[in-house]
Amino acid sequence: MKMPTDTNLTSDADYRRFIEELKARVANARISAARKVNHELIMLYWDIGRGIVEKQQTLGWGESVVELVAKDLQTAFPGTTGFSVQNVWRMLQFYRTHTAPEFLAQLVKELRKEKKTVPAHENLSQLVREMVATVPWGHHANVMAKLTDPAARIYYLRATAQFGWSRNVLLNQIKASAYERAVTEKKTHNFPLAMPEYLAEQADEMLNSSYTLEFLGLKRAVKKRELEDRLVSRLQAFLLELGYGFCFVGRQYRLALGEKEYFIDLLFYHRFLKALIAFELKVGAFAPEHAGKMDFYLNLLNDKERGPGDQPSIGIILCAEKDDVEVEYALRTKGNPIGVAVYELQSQLPGEMKGKLPTARQLADVVREEMEGGE
Repeated sequence: MKMPTDTNLTSDADYRRFIEELKARVANARISAARKVNHELIMLYWDIGRGIVEKQQTLGWGESVVELVAKDLQTAFPGTTGFSVQNVWRMLQFYRTHTAPEFLAQLVKELRKEKKTVPAHENLSQLVREMVATVPWGHHANVMAKLTDPAARIYYLRATAQFGWSRNVLLNQIKASAYERAVTEKKTHNFPLAMPEYLAEQADEMLNSSYTLEFLGLKRAVKKRELEDRLVSRLQAFLLELGYGFCFVGRQYRLALGEKEYFIDLLFYHRFLKALIAFELKVGAFAPEHAGKMDFYLNLLNDKERGPGDQPSIGIILCAEKDDVEVEYALRTKGNPIGVAVYELQSQLPGEMKGKLPTARQLADVVREEMEGGE
C-alpha cells in the first residue's frame, strides 16, 4: 500500500477526516469554555447584586452605594469592562428581579404545569441561579429592559437556553410577541397523534400559531408565487421569524415519483429536531384538501430525502386564514405530523395597542362560554 507523503496529505481522504474531527473537537472545546466563562460571569454578577441588596437590608445602606461600588471596582481592576455604574445597577436589578416573590411564584406555577418536582423554598433560589446562568449577560440586559411580566421573562430565558438564540434572535422574538402568541393563540397540528411524545413536544415548540411577515412590505393580497419570491428574497428575516434551528434547503423542491414531478414550496431542515420541514404557502383560507396534499409530500420526503438518523419529516401549511375545527378534522386521520398556521402581512394594531386588546381566540372563547351558558 502506497503511503501519502506530507506534501500530498491535504488531498488524502483519511487526513481530511482526521482534520475535520480535530476541528470539531476544537470547536466543541471553545463552546464549552465559553459556556463555563459565561456561567462564572453570571454568578459573579448575581453575587454582587445579592451582596449589595443584603447590605442595604441589614445595614441600611442607600442607593448611592451602587456608584461607590462601581468606582472602587473600576479602580481595583483597571481595564476590566463590566463594572460601570450602569452595569452594577443592572446587577442589582438582576438579583431583585429573579428573587422577587412574583417571579418565584410564576416559576413554581410553570413547574407544576409541566408536572415537575417543585423544590423547597430554600432550593428554589438555587434552581433560579442554575436557570439564569445558562443565558449570556447581554440577553439578560435585554429581557430586563423590555419585559416586566415574570411569565414572559421565564419563557424567553428558557427558549434562549434551549435553542441557543443569539441576542438579535431574542430581540426579534420579543418584537414579534412570540410569548403572547405561544400562550394566547391556539396551535393547530396533529403532532401528538403522529409522533412520540418527546418529539411532539419539541415540534410544538418549533411551530408558531401565526407568523408575522411585515418585513415583506406588502400592503395588499398577492399571488402565491409573489409571496414565495418575497420570502426567498428576504430569507434572513424569514428565518428569524421562524425561530432558531431552521436551515434553508430550497424552494420549489423537486420530488419525483415514476414519471411525475412534484414541487414543495419551501423546504427547510431543523437542526434540533433533526427533521426536514416542508412549507406549503396558501394565499387563501385553509381547505381540507391541503392536508391530504401535504401528507402525500411528506410520504415522498420520508422515502426519498430523509437521511440516516433523521426524524420523520414535518409539514407546515401557511395560509391566510384557518378554522380550527376544520383543521382538526382534516388532520385527524393523517399519519404524518402536520401543522397549520396563519400569516399576517401587516400588524392589525398600532404598536402601542399591542397586548391591550383581547386576541381573536380570547373573544371566541367568551362567545363560546356565553352560548354554552345560554343553553
